[in-house]
Order: sequence, then structure tokens, then C-alpha cells
Amino acid sequence: MRTNPAARDVLVVGAGLAATRTVAELRTAGFDGHIHVLGAEGVPPYDRPPLSKHLLDRTAPAWLTDELGVDVDALADRVELDRPARALLLDEPGRPGVATDTGAVHADHVVLATGAHAVRPPAWPSARTLHTTADADQLRAALAAGGPLVVIGAGWIGAEVAGVVAASGSAVTVVEAANAPLSTALGSRVGALTAPWYAAAGVELLTGAPVAAVEDGGVRLADGRRLPAATVLAAVGARPATGWLGDTLPRDASGAVRVDERYRVLAGHRPVPGVWAVGDVAVRRSARHGWVPGGHWEAALRGPEALARHLVTLDDPVLDDPALADPAPEVFSTQLGHDLVLLGQPGAADEVVVRGDPTASAGWSVLWLAGDRVTAVLVVDRHREVGPARRAFGGAELPRVDVAAAADQGVPLRTLLSATPAG
Repeated sequence: MRTNPAARDVLVVGAGLAATRTVAELRTAGFDGHIHVLGAEGVPPYDRPPLSKHLLDRTAPAWLTDELGVDVDALADRVELDRPARALLLDEPGRPGVATDTGAVHADHVVLATGAHAVRPPAWPSARTLHTTADADQLRAALAAGGPLVVIGAGWIGAEVAGVVAASGSAVTVVEAANAPLSTALGSRVGALTAPWYAAAGVELLTGAPVAAVEDGGVRLADGRRLPAATVLAAVGARPATGWLGDTLPRDASGAVRVDERYRVLAGHRPVPGVWAVGDVAVRRSARHGWVPGGHWEAALRGPEALARHLVTLDDPVLDDPALADPAPEVFSTQLGHDLVLLGQPGAADEVVVRGDPTASAGWSVLWLAGDRVTAVLVVDRHREVGPARRAFGGAELPRVDVAAAADQGVPLRTLLSATPAG
């Protein structure tokens, strides 16, 4: 392994999961130079999934020191948790940096790991969002005052919060502009299979119901209906926290920066010297999946290992381990009494194969197929199938299946994914 002599100091911008893992993996990869961390929230790194999944039963932050055993203060040379970056500086050749309220910071390498922020349309100023531990504290306080909750958006966060709050005995209504829950992630056909879960969990679900306004005491829908609400939660997605970059780097429509397989930030087809990105802020180029958005927990957990190894060493080609070099997108959710794991990236034109009975209690799964290639797998309440599905995406190419056997319920998913189709 050849060490990169140009890597003497690294500036990590962000203090969430992706940033924490980047610091840890830099040290694991043998980096013994100076690491400087800049955060914006003023609190130590914590895990975000419990904010929604355990909104009411885990009121203290899930500190990453406890969750992952990673102490950023011990691993980094300087940690400033309340010094947000205001601009990216590329004016010094070979020494990128960031501007802050108290001056500029430069380094040999800058890693962008500023995460994401919740979306709240400007016309809904009174609606709450849920992305930070401060958001969670405020939402819990509002719910403790009593009254019905209206959740706008039946995505991952909206479903998780609705189930948790309904289980506490509160009245909850979820309104979704699309015709089915989770349409953006799973498509309408598969998302619709989760719709019965809402009523079973004591949640009223209204689909095909765009919101016209969030008003004092309620939500007004586009069709004129008014839903009373003591608390309104806008759960309509998150966007990469990259506004501070201004025009220094090209960004896609979501605000994310594009990175190559090594997590080097791209300007067109060329890497920007010394600038890297990982986690929610990045859209990664993948040989198997095309462009992969970073807005999921696994990207922040696993991406930093590959980034760190590439930054610290000069090894070429890209890492030998396909699962490390090109990790499959993965999302997990516990919502409305069900556990879901989505691996891979469904395509809009893919064939959808549902395996099992979604109305039964034994669980079910879904395959998305492009020809005989599996682009994604959804596993619902079948924990034993998660491992085989994850392993299937561990190779250099998308897994292949016998298409004729894909819908055969008698063929276990692990057998189907481990078999190579004839011909």
C-alpha cells in the first residue's frame, strides 16, 4: 500500500454520521496527519434514525460515541462543533478550505459531510420538521400539549412518526399528495401495498390529497377539506445541506454534488483537487446502479471507509472489494408495526415481482428486474431474507435471476438470488 505524501492535513466539514465515520476511517487507514472537524449544531455527533423511530421512548440523543464507539474528540486534533462553514474556498492551489464566521480554514484535503436538512415549504411556516435533535425536542413538546397530529407526507419519516404517535393513543392523520405511500422510493404499485398498515395502526391515511395551506389549528387540502390539527409535521423530504457552497461547485437539482467512485467531487468529468464528499451531500457514480443519491443511513456509514482508503493511499485501480468499492444503496425503516429493508435502486421501467402475500402476517418481498438483472430488493417482515439479499449485491455486477422462477413462491429468495440463470 503506497501512502499519499500529499495528505498531511484533512478538514472534515460536518459533525454527523458521515463525518464521524470519516474521521474514524482515516485513522484506521493509517492517516497520522492533522484532522480538523467543523460542526454546525453545537452538539456532539448523534444518530438520526432514532429521532423518528423512537421519538417518544428515547428522548435523549443517540450519541455516536455510544452507538459506534467512535470518539471524534479523541481521534481528531481539533473539533469545533459550533463553527458552521459559510463558503468553500478554492483560491489557493492545492489547499482548499472553507470560510467561517471567524476566519478561513485550509487543508490539503476537504471532506464535505454536512448532511441534509428537512424540507419545509415557505408557505408552511408553522409546520414542524424532524431532522435534528432540537426538532425532536420541539415536536415532543408540541405533542405533549395534546390534540391531533397531521403529518404531511407518507414517506419514510412520515410513516415512522405516524405509527409511533398513534401507538401512544393520539389521533393522527397522514396526508399524501401522491396516490400511494412511499411512491417516490418504491413506486405507486409497491407503495400501495403498505396503505392498509395505516388503518391497522390507528392512523387515518388520505392519498391523492395535496395540501393547499397550513393554517392556525389545521391543514386545508386542495379539494377544500380542512383537517383539524394541534401539531402539523411536514415530512416531505430532505435536501443536501449544500447551500453554503454557492457557485463554487456544480450541484444537481436536489442540491447534491457529484462524486466519482472514490468520492472525489466532480466538476464536469474531472475531480476537483483535494475536495471529497460523502453521505447526504453526495451523488455517487456507481458501475452497477448509475448515479446513487447519498440520502440514506448506509451511505453515511459505509462510504467513509472507501473515501478514507482512497485519500490516504495511492492504490489503483479502485478498491478490490466490490462491496466496499461500490456499496449497494440500502434503506431500513420500522413503521406502523412492520420492518422494511430496501436494497439497490429501483428503476422506473423495471418489472416488479411481488413474492408472498402482502395481506398475510408471514412477510413478503419485492424484486425489481431489468431483464434478468435485479436492480433492487424490498424485504418486509422477513428478517432471514435480508442477509441473502445484501450478499447478492456484494459482487461487481448486479445479481441475476431466473426470471421464470422469480415469481415462484416455492423458490426461497436466497436460492433465487444465489442461482445463475441458464443461457
